[in-house]
Amino acid sequence: MRETSCPCGSGRGLSDCCGLYLSGGRVPETAEALMRSRYSAYVRQQIDYLKDTLWPKEQARFDFAGTARWAAENHWTGLTVLKTEKGTAEDRDGTVLFEAKFLAGGQLNTHRELSRFRKKAGRWYYVEALPET
Repeated sequence: MRETSCPCGSGRGLSDCCGLYLSGGRVPETAEALMRSRYSAYVRQQIDYLKDTLWPKEQARFDFAGTARWAAENHWTGLTVLKTEKGTAEDRDGTVLFEAKFLAGGQLNTHRELSRFRKKAGRWYYVEALPET
């Protein structure tokens, strides 16, 4: 049986990539790894992971039902990381610019975002989308 490839586009199998994070077996060591795992969570509709990796102060306002609906209504077709700044294992913050492609209503769409990440107590969290400069 052939293993499922990871949705994040790393070229590795899911169990050797984002699956490690989605299962709770490991935490991402970089901001980019967290961003990739969050994309994979959308693809696999693992909404709890999206809430758990959101900056703790924002988790109370997380729209679980709306996020679940959006993840389910779209067919995710690919992720491209365009740029990262900081966000290494040694950093406390970082940004990742990416494009996520998805089909919705028979039309191919691109979600482009500059995401801000921050580390707290050794774990990376998604903080917010920033305006591109």
